[in-house]
This record gives sequence, structure tokens and C-alpha cells, in this order.
Amino acid sequence: MSAGPPAFFATEVKGARRFYRDLAPDPRAHLVVVCGGREECTPAYRIQRRDFPFWSLEYVVAGRGRVHLEGRWRDLGPGDVFSYGPGVPHEIVTSGDAPLVKYFVDVAGRHAQRRLQQWGLWPPRLARVHPPDALQRLFEELIDAGLRSGPGGDALCAGLFGCLGIKLRMAAAPAEQMLTPAFLTYQRCCALIQSDPARFRNLADVARACHVDRAHLCRLFRRFSGETPYRYLMRQKLAGAAARLCEPGALVKAVAWEAGFSDPFHFSRVFKRVFGVSPSVFRLWRCGREG
Repeated sequence: MSAGPPAFFATEVKGARRFYRDLAPDPRAHLVVVCGGREECTPAYRIQRRDFPFWSLEYVVAGRGRVHLEGRWRDLGPGDVFSYGPGVPHEIVTSGDAPLVKYFVDVAGRHAQRRLQQWGLWPPRLARVHPPDALQRLFEELIDAGLRSGPGGDALCAGLFGCLGIKLRMAAAPAEQMLTPAFLTYQRCCALIQSDPARFRNLADVARACHVDRAHLCRLFRRFSGETPYRYLMRQKLAGAAARLCEPGALVKAVAWEAGFSDPFHFSRVFKRVFGVSPSVFRLWRCGREG
């Protein structure tokens, strides 16, 4: 890895899980993942660049904002994916009342631009995936790989970047579907859950916040994602809990409470059912920490 983090990493973030590898990769390489991560923006977040040294892909999972690309502004919301690269001026701003939560990955190499072209993201443009969290798990895997040192890390990161492109093309939301009231309601419900999953104790809480009844909420999720809203809620709760477990000093009992579980033993059972291991073992295997 390089001696220090890149200067272009945003500072207007309240929570970030980021990695950086070789910031001066071999220009002869086919494709190299340089850096990436997950950022929770503050209301003051604003990026203005006239240029950028790498090819970049950004993916919004929660909140709202805007991006200026190719001479025009575009609104951002959960499920939106956009790209930029060398010689491309761009500006990213967040909504003050619903700050962006987003992932990013920066790559270099002779095949980087070609990959974005194959995925329909070059010249720089905005795409949307369905469901909005379709790429989230792969991005988390990419961050895990990027944070690990040792042989094979670069190859694993490059492979996961390729998987992101395949998944992106598979999950691209049809334009006609995106315009239906039902799909927009479904997206709104997903965004509410993603914004703060710990606030919801059950489906009744979710339905009230979304201003729909429980039966309609279940129909929306079956139609557009093939899963129940309860399972979606649990996945969001546990994804946040897994990230918290990797933070220094985090206690399983405290993480369970933050995720909305009043009983830490119930939290551990649900966590093991989803991840296959207990929270303590997960922290040791994935985060390199005991306790």
C-alpha cells in the first residue's frame, strides 16, 4: 500500500470505511483497483473537481443529492450509479436533510475505460439498479478485499470489480418500470429503511413511515424484489451492525442495541442465521479483532 491516503478522499464525512492500495500503478497493467470505500456524507459534503487521475464508479445506497456531469445536473437517490474519469469535470453535492450514503471505487489501467463503456457508463452517465441495494454486498466484499494485505489481493479486487459490472448490467432498472407509481413507492420505502434501519422495530413501523398498509408493502416487495420487506429490513439492520462490529471498541451488546435489538442473544441468533457465524467470530475473521 502507499504511504498515506490519497488527498482526494472527501473530508466532509461522518463515517467512512475506505481502502487505498497502489496510488501509482503500473501504466501497462490491464486493470488495477486503486482505492474504494463507503462514505456517509455530512450535510456540508461537496466535491468539485476539474480533473481526476483515475476512472471512478460511484453508487448511492441512501439519501439524496445531485451530480453535475457532461454539463448538466442530475438528481441522485438510492440505486443510482454514475462514472467519471480523467479529464472529466464533475461536482457532487448532498441534500442537507437526507445526506448521501454511497460507495465508490477508483481504477486504473489500459482496460479501465473499456470496462465502463461495456457497462453503459462511458461517456460519463447516470444509471440505476433495481433493487436499490443490488450492488451493496459486492461493494462490501470489495472493501474487505481492499483492506487485506498479502498475495492475491490485487487480483481479488480486480475480479470483484468485474463482478460489479456484471451485476450492474443484470440489475439495471428498465426505464418504463422506473416511471410507475408502484415502483416509485417501492423505492421510497427502500430508501426510508436504508436511511435508518434501527428506527424500525417491525413491519408496522415501516408501513406507517411509508404511508402504506402492511399488505400493500408486502405486495410491493414481492413484485419488485422477490423478498419480504421484513427480510429486507433485517438485512439492512445486520449490514450496519457488521460494519459497526469492525470499529475499535465496539461491543456486541451495544451494537445489538443500536441495530434495534433489545435482546443481544436474539441479535446473535439472527446474525448467525444471516452470516453463518456469531458476531464474535465474524469480528475475528472479517475484521481481524478479538473480543
